[in-house]
Amino acid sequence: MANNLLSGKKGIIFGALNEDSIAWKVAEKAHEEGAEFILTNAPIAMRMGTLTELAEKTNSEIFPADATSMEDLDNLFNKAIEKFGRVDFILHSIGMSVNVRKGIHYTESNYDYYMKAMDVSAISFHKVMKLAMEKDLMNEWGSILALSYIAAQRVFPDYNDMADAKSLLESITRSFGYHFGERKKVRVNTISQSPTPTTAGSGVKGFDAFISYAEDNSPLGNASAASCADYCVVMFSDLTRYVTMQNLFHDGGFSFTGLSHQVMERYMKP
Repeated sequence: MANNLLSGKKGIIFGALNEDSIAWKVAEKAHEEGAEFILTNAPIAMRMGTLTELAEKTNSEIFPADATSMEDLDNLFNKAIEKFGRVDFILHSIGMSVNVRKGIHYTESNYDYYMKAMDVSAISFHKVMKLAMEKDLMNEWGSILALSYIAAQRVFPDYNDMADAKSLLESITRSFGYHFGERKKVRVNTISQSPTPTTAGSGVKGFDAFISYAEDNSPLGNASAASCADYCVVMFSDLTRYVTMQNLFHDGGFSFTGLSHQVMERYMKP
């Protein structure tokens, strides 16, 4: 049931690829709540996904952009300014590791691939905010979100260099969030989501085990992509004006559960 939480708000959503994408669910929910937005992804991702279908469903325009390219971002933001004037929210739902894709162990990382993961998955967030600030793209009390994962705080051996990227992403959130808040009252946060079977997440070795263990060790169970979209919409709304520089866990309680009864029972002797 829609509550018009985003009525009149304008935004940019990075990273929707297909129906499994969290960004896809966010776009659907934001549209339902009254928002207008531009959809964007890297040109190569555009060829792999079905973004046109989402654009038609949400009455949105697609504008391709590589989030690691300042030129592409400049063109994208010029388009947003032409269309909306300023925007109220940005979602950064971007993550990629070549080391993960090629099955290269963390201790054997190819450093060119490693730096690519940092640029795509974290530094691009800094680039987005730097240019948004320079171009005065954001309305006051706007909201900028990126998606993270608890591997930024805990070791998940096969999450590989993406864990480092998420740590950097969260640090950028705090540091840039301070400056964006001080200058323009814009809030910047990350949402640390339960393991979710997206195209990017499913490429991590042992991902099915991640999901099963998190489900068993979370008192509420894993949060779905649709539930994450609900949370993102609330964070874009005026209901969360004073929340900034935070990493917000959206994981059914997994982040603060040491050991659930369900997991413990596996190891109890008869």
